[in-house]
Amino acid sequence: MKVPTSESQQSRVLIQLRDLILKGAFDPGERLAEIPLAERLQASRTPVRLALATLEYEGLIEAMPSGGYRMRGFTTQEVSEAIQTRGVLEGYALRLLAEKGVSKRLSRLLHECLELGDQAVNKPQMDLDDYALYVEMNTRLHELILEGCGNRTVLRMMEMLNGQPFAAPSAMLPMQSSLEAGTRSMQQAHHQHHAMVHAIERGQGARAQALGEEHVEIARMNVEYATQDPELAAKVLPGIRLVTGTGG
Repeated sequence: MKVPTSESQQSRVLIQLRDLILKGAFDPGERLAEIPLAERLQASRTPVRLALATLEYEGLIEAMPSGGYRMRGFTTQEVSEAIQTRGVLEGYALRLLAEKGVSKRLSRLLHECLELGDQAVNKPQMDLDDYALYVEMNTRLHELILEGCGNRTVLRMMEMLNGQPFAAPSAMLPMQSSLEAGTRSMQQAHHQHHAMVHAIERGQGARAQALGEEHVEIARMNVEYATQDPELAAKVLPGIRLVTGTGG
């Protein structure tokens, strides 16, 4: 039996809250209070508080002048542009890293991430703990790539971009009509992780850049499909009502 650590408990709460947001559990402008959320998720207030801070950083909620947080609204164009911009930045970072060369230490850390990801996705169906492990691994792997590229401008731009809805690497769970479909989506994304690391270790700058730009397409297309296909949106992502085509 797996015993959850405080870090994995925080990741679980973050995933659950993000999933509630995507399913439309909260209206734009609705206040998100720690105690009711902790009771709803059967968690303590500390991981809820930390998760809310992360969600604000990701641009999904916003701080209130009187304290606490509330849901924010955003447009499909805003989401798509943010995700695509992240792909451009990360693709460039991958190219820089491939061309400058990967140190033995960085290579070891990247492979540790890949191994953790393999543990999470290489099964018929992932559970919540697997998703939490994957999110932690995914965040770490992308951080290592950005830090390793050595370009401070890219890092500053990514910091700004991470405050846009769904732009952060871990800001959105894969859209899924079933747990099996969600697992397949994660497996595809992690296969791309392997390809990206393979390319940078072999100094294949152009290939690494192309892989980085392609990698974000899973997240971008999930949002695009949900907004264009009402039946899919209703079945898979009811919370897409938070994302409008006009403003908000």
